[in-house]
Amino acid sequence: MRNFKRFNPLALVLKSLAASLLIAFSAWSATDPLADRMHRLTQDLRCLVCQNESLADSHAPLAMDLKRDIRARMAQGDSDEQIRDFLRQRYGDFVNYNPPLKATTLLLWAGPLLLLAGGALLVWRTVRGRAAREAAADGSPERGVGSEGGAP
Repeated sequence: MRNFKRFNPLALVLKSLAASLLIAFSAWSATDPLADRMHRLTQDLRCLVCQNESLADSHAPLAMDLKRDIRARMAQGDSDEQIRDFLRQRYGDFVNYNPPLKATTLLLWAGPLLLLAGGALLVWRTVRGRAAREAAADGSPERGVGSEGGAP
């Protein structure tokens, strides 16, 4: 009796394909050492065209140009902070998703809170005015919650 294993060409093809994919993926991920750094930096920068999208996610022509400039500066050896300073000088603090807290950016930080407070004030005045008009239409003085009173 012979105890030979049968040759399976399908298993050989699948193993070869898996090995090829593994080699290709490892070579592809190792070819661009700046990719991770570039992605981290551009995630924190605002697209100047889209304004509600990060530079990393934007496909606008200006965003593509900025990404090319950033990559070139990284290849020249500039640090992330040097690149941020360059973009800040060129486009202002608005290019950052988290602009620094200073006098020129105070409105960016306080704006949402001011809008919320203004909306709350508007709702409060509207409700109060409506209650006063209803009380005047009934011909009776406005009564607060918990006030005593009953039918005369």
